[in-house]
Amino acid sequence: MRKAPIIAIDGPAGSGKSTAARNVAQALGFTYLDTGAMYRAVTWKAIEGGLDLADEQGLVNLTARIDIAMVPDSGGARVFVDGVEVTGRIRSEEVSREAYHVAGSARCRERIVALQRRMAADGGVVAEGRDIGTVVFPDADLKLFLVASPEERARRRVGQLRKAGQRADLQQVLRDIELRDRRDTEREVSPLRQAPDAVLVDTTGNTVERTLDQLLQIVAERFPNLPVRRAAAGPGGAGSGGGGRRSR
Repeated sequence: MRKAPIIAIDGPAGSGKSTAARNVAQALGFTYLDTGAMYRAVTWKAIEGGLDLADEQGLVNLTARIDIAMVPDSGGARVFVDGVEVTGRIRSEEVSREAYHVAGSARCRERIVALQRRMAADGGVVAEGRDIGTVVFPDADLKLFLVASPEERARRRVGQLRKAGQRADLQQVLRDIELRDRRDTEREVSPLRQAPDAVLVDTTGNTVERTLDQLLQIVAERFPNLPVRRAAAGPGGAGSGGGGRRSR
């Protein structure tokens, strides 16, 4: 028996799920589990070590021996690989572009999913990624699926890159996002798809605060006795502007 619920948040890149998951976890006093960071961590380690990313056996061996740790902090979680903090490094465009090699390997995913399930064994977790509600935690107590238009997601990504001091071309970022969408939805292993029992939330045009309000309303409807410590929404993720819509 879990001591507290597991909330699964899935969606494509740039839909706002990372920021939303961090904020929901903070509001509930839950642990935030960024599952995508684990695939990025293996990818970053492979690139740093000069490993051929097309060498699946090499990636499997790396996944078996790598030590990935996630330490909660006010921003969500700090990521460590073999004792070295890589929180910012795993967000580079190169890692983002190449992570599909690890994510598309059934043997790599098997090891990483086992680690994710151990981390969430007692519940009290908000986990986000692309196969959380369908594969990692198919018995999650609440499943959310966040979406946004490709153009909106590209604008968000450009803003993040420029804020980090990196150059970014909107049209190139849009092409990269559309390519990642195809890879995520068409891959044979754990493709991105909405679980039948997931609540769909469109964050197009939403502020971070608006998205958080929508999600906490859904949480309150599902778990009326769960205390919510409403705090200011964190930066990034769910775009800017007003509106937004939700459907079940």
